Amino acid sequence: MQMLKDRIVKDGQVIGTEIVKVDCFLNHQIDVDLVSEIGKEFAARFADLPINKILTIESSGIALACATAMHMGNLPVVFAKKAAPNTMTDGYYYTEVTSFTKKAVYTVIVSKKYLSEQDNILIIDDFLAYGEAAFGLIDLTKQAGAAVCGFGAAVEKAFQGGGDK
Repeated sequence: MQMLKDRIVKDGQVIGTEIVKVDCFLNHQIDVDLVSEIGKEFAARFADLPINKILTIESSGIALACATAMHMGNLPVVFAKKAAPNTMTDGYYYTEVTSFTKKAVYTVIVSKKYLSEQDNILIIDDFLAYGEAAFGLIDLTKQAGAAVCGFGAAVEKAFQGGGDK
């Protein structure tokens, strides 16, 4: 998507050899117009699939997932949490995800109330690097017996190989 490429060239920063910093428009401060256009692009790319729910991981994927959901007819968005709140008492699916940028392992969870075998899931995230978050979300979807219909990331760091997995 040219609009996103142009914005990365204009405002993105490369830190070292592996980090692309886009916090001024995507994952700290959000350019709502850009995120809406990214959501529109995802909606167009996955329009022919029987998607009924979007899944992401907190927190940077939420804005993109919501924008995509709006352009797909206001689908529900579910996000995997990095900690179980006291209010989640009805059971949950969980898996471990390693965060490249935070150098931490998280146990991410989704309430069993929000994923089921009737769901056809589109997974949306801000980055695809090594694929850890993507595979964690796929695992949660499989635990629920739901179908993964597609995956979209705003930025793929192809040199880190996540898209090849």
